Amino acid sequence: MRLSGKNIVVGVTGGIAVYKVCQLVRLFKKLGANVDVIMTKNATQFVTPLTFETLSNRPVVTDMFKRGGHWEVEHISLAKKADLFVVSPATANIVGKLANGIADDMLSTTLMATTAPIVLCPAMNVNMYRSKSFNANLQKLTERGVHVVQSETGFLACGDVGEGRMAEPETILQHCLQIISPVWDMEGKRVLVTCGATIEKLDDVRYITNFSSGKMGASVVQAALDRGAEVTAVCGNHTAPIDPRAHIVEVQTTQQMLDAVLDAAPQQDIFVLAGAPCDYRPESVSPTKLKADSLTLTFVKNPDIARILGKKKGEKFLCIFAAETDNGLANARSKLQSKHADLAVLNDVKHNDVFGSDTNVVTFVTKEGATDYPQMSKADVAQLILDRALGK
Repeated sequence: MRLSGKNIVVGVTGGIAVYKVCQLVRLFKKLGANVDVIMTKNATQFVTPLTFETLSNRPVVTDMFKRGGHWEVEHISLAKKADLFVVSPATANIVGKLANGIADDMLSTTLMATTAPIVLCPAMNVNMYRSKSFNANLQKLTERGVHVVQSETGFLACGDVGEGRMAEPETILQHCLQIISPVWDMEGKRVLVTCGATIEKLDDVRYITNFSSGKMGASVVQAALDRGAEVTAVCGNHTAPIDPRAHIVEVQTTQQMLDAVLDAAPQQDIFVLAGAPCDYRPESVSPTKLKADSLTLTFVKNPDIARILGKKKGEKFLCIFAAETDNGLANARSKLQSKHADLAVLNDVKHNDVFGSDTNVVTFVTKEGATDYPQMSKADVAQLILDRALGK
């Protein structure tokens, strides 16, 4: 089994998402891992330690001290034992502790003592998730090399709808597998990924753009890095965090994105154009704020990044995206041919929630034909794209 002999420590903090961690422990065990669970006091209010003891076949650690006041050094033994340390769910509290060196309970103390890779699976209210303090702590940890399985967007236990929903156990498992048992098949490859939307100014107050969040591009960046590639990320306007291990080039306009892509192109082996550049820009930008009861604007065509790159790439692999509302397959095939691409990823944006979503429903279009895929995470779509780039 893929995780046979691997020791995974799962830290469980207090949140309604604790119930999902039961399935995560079960998945680890199914792949042959040895699993130890550390629960905070608050976590035990949601699921009993007995549940995790039954699933892991190991005693659950909940306290820094044994009964009778004897010091329990198990936090050191677990810290040394771990091949991987997963905190799921990771509340704002534990993220803040780890970011700022606070060790005041069994879980935070063991985290401070471990040298194993750490994976955080955030789960919290949407406003907490968006708060400056939480994001500053999370950024601090990612810069230190801590892995983060990004939260999903959806209905939250508090009744709100938005970011902060813990990723599904299967998604967390795949991230962990890439760390502890990676598919290291892109070492020596250089991958360029475009992410997010470009913006085109109307005046100093307004601009036009589109709904792209950059999540698909961010997923490709992380997947390629995890498989050993050297990655350049050319990023327009995006809300999805980009793995800091990549060489990140921030741009605004479509022309700037094109210039950055062409500047880096000679050194690349694979191109994944997941960004969403504006097809048009205003003919002129007003030097003052536009004010009128009615307004007529003239737009001109922006350069086609994929088409220009396709003519220059030679035998290098080029993946493009086709976001369509009508005649999707025909349009994707046309783009594949006209832009000299090797793979077109078709998104039906009329019938599927694509922009800003954590999942996607795609069709892969190549010269050989089209392959439909069921709904899956964008992380899984990214892996499929990279498999195709390697000829798998």
